[in-house]
Amino acid sequence: MAFDGITIANIIQECREKLIGARIYKIAQPEADELLLTFKAPGGQYRLVLSADASLPLIYLTQENKQSPMTAPNFCMLLRKHIQNGRIVDITQPGLERIMRMEIEHLDEMGDLCRKVLVIEIMGKHSNIIFLNDEEMIIDSIKHISAQVSSVREVLPGRTYFIPQTQNKLDPIAYANAPDERSFAAAVFGKAYPTYKAIYSSFTGISPILAQEICYRSGVDADRAANTLDGADEKRLSGVFLQMMKDVQAGRFAPAIVYENGQPKDYAAVELTMYAKDQSKPYDSISELLQDYYREKNTITRIRQKSADLRKIVSTALERTVKKYDLQCSQIRDTEKREKYRIYGELLHTYGYEAKQGDKELKAINYYDGQEITIPLDPQQTPAENAKKYFDKYNKMKRTYETLTELTKDVEAEIEHLRSIATSLDIALQESDLTEIKEELTESGYIKRKGGAKREKILSKPFHYVSSDGFDIYVGKNNYQNEYLTFKFAIGNDMWFHAKGMPGSHVIVKTGGKELPDRTYEEAARLAAYYSQGRGAEKVEIDYSEKKNIKKPPAARPGFVIYHTNYSMVIDSNIAGITCIST
Repeated sequence: MAFDGITIANIIQECREKLIGARIYKIAQPEADELLLTFKAPGGQYRLVLSADASLPLIYLTQENKQSPMTAPNFCMLLRKHIQNGRIVDITQPGLERIMRMEIEHLDEMGDLCRKVLVIEIMGKHSNIIFLNDEEMIIDSIKHISAQVSSVREVLPGRTYFIPQTQNKLDPIAYANAPDERSFAAAVFGKAYPTYKAIYSSFTGISPILAQEICYRSGVDADRAANTLDGADEKRLSGVFLQMMKDVQAGRFAPAIVYENGQPKDYAAVELTMYAKDQSKPYDSISELLQDYYREKNTITRIRQKSADLRKIVSTALERTVKKYDLQCSQIRDTEKREKYRIYGELLHTYGYEAKQGDKELKAINYYDGQEITIPLDPQQTPAENAKKYFDKYNKMKRTYETLTELTKDVEAEIEHLRSIATSLDIALQESDLTEIKEELTESGYIKRKGGAKREKILSKPFHYVSSDGFDIYVGKNNYQNEYLTFKFAIGNDMWFHAKGMPGSHVIVKTGGKELPDRTYEEAARLAAYYSQGRGAEKVEIDYSEKKNIKKPPAARPGFVIYHTNYSMVIDSNIAGITCIST
């Protein structure tokens, strides 16, 4: 995942196609470090987001508008004064730098035609939006950088603009225009670290993921030291690199997002052939890709943040309950010698007459196994009193064992319940999902309900998928939804799926009275594996049965079921290619 120079080259190609000749209709600054420019062009109206956010700098075209502050910031007002209604003359990128230059033609106060340049630098925490005059002098910037902040370059009004050269990287476009294998070899193959690192550390605009892709296409191990490659490896590597740069120059892009276990993992503006095709989702527009990718990423991050309190409650309760369970198991192990005391008592009743006053032990034959056994005695007590003492110990341990056995069943059920809630938190994608989980924790006593507070209204719905054969598949997001799907939504002949021996979602396939194809069974099983504690595993055992075979024990917790008639299959948790209708 990297907003690299090739991604910017793709964005600039898209912007050139739509914005050259367009006029700037509106200028807004919805965030302190973000601009939203609205353009009117013969092809329609476009919006361009320019973000210099230190944590997530981005450039992309969008149709979505954003709320602006009531009073426009100074930088926004300055741009409105100079380039409002200006016409876009050119959009360029110096080399493969993570920089976009937008040349704007406008009329000044005297009515004369002037040119200004808006520069967007995508450089991590050093990202900036800089406004220049036609002599490359800085008029203003969205972030002011003084000499106290940076010893490399000041970004202040009146200073001359230049691109800082701090990493001594080569321009890959220059190499593509005048390919020289010797210069490529000198830059890359003399380095002692992994080949992919030697590539991205030598050339501007190449991200680690693209460097790995170049190695993959070349048939070279990306982790192999660059200075150990032979001549054939070097020739293939330089050839693939040259071809990729020529594709970038010619505007031959293939933007796509790569998914792993249903979640976005990486993206690039070129095809990532090192991933399987079913993991990749291609896009016609790099802007649409960026919006989708970061929207999904942000959704997951935001839900993780919002669920932090609930996770802590579940984690604390689970830790406490597991400790209680371990203590009870230890106490049960201590009662395992109870049968020995019972035998001591019985043998003393049988052979006690052989013991003499003051004996500290009695040897006798254990009639249960025919072996001789030594029974410790209290010399101050009679054999009958010793027998009573052993029977008392036996009865006490027996009562303890029976009580603890029942208690551990309850504690085991509580642990299973908490783990299922933890899995539900991992599955949650919306705030309404968290609301439902919070309500379950409240009803279970882990969260105190405020005085007079009523149960919160739940708006969350199960996941809805459609199999490749057209069958509807529903997946519960939490225990309440699992209960609803299995006992209220599904009917007798619908198929029920669940990961064996671990917390997870109930998956229901609506059969409509038809026989399910094998492919639908497999897809439903993959969903059950993915929405379980086994997510990411290569093999997960899945139980499946008709819904009519699934029962709920009396007084069981939400989502807990039993079944005695089922089939099983072992499958992976990869759900790529299964159509999702709603989340």
